[in-house]
Amino acid sequence: VQLQASGGGVVQAGGSLRLSCAASGRIFSNNGMGWFRQAPGKEREFVATISWSGGSTVYAGSVKGQFTISRDYAKNTVYLQMNSLKPEDTAVYFCAAARRAYGSSTLSDYAYWGQGTQVTVSS
Repeated sequence: VQLQASGGGVVQAGGSLRLSCAASGRIFSNNGMGWFRQAPGKEREFVATISWSGGSTVYAGSVKGQFTISRDYAKNTVYLQMNSLKPEDTAVYFCAAARRAYGSSTLSDYAYWGQGTQVTVSS
């Protein structure tokens, strides 16, 4: 079981990035997926989640309308499109696979975690 996150980098405020999370097939097709982030000195926080079917998405209030989560079953990959980035979006972003078909904003509902990818937004 592996989750491999990528796509982070340094971007100026107002720019965009797309994060990717490649998952092993066994934990992808039937599981909700989520993105979390952790800024220096802060706790890991929920960003977005998508259901096993892709038909249901939930976002943190701080990113709603700014970020979009999606999944590609052919590539076993979940994405996080991040637009209009702000310095406060700077963090390490983690993807995670939920224990069930639907994810949530609760860390303990996720069984598997990727290694994280750094996103830095400069002002």
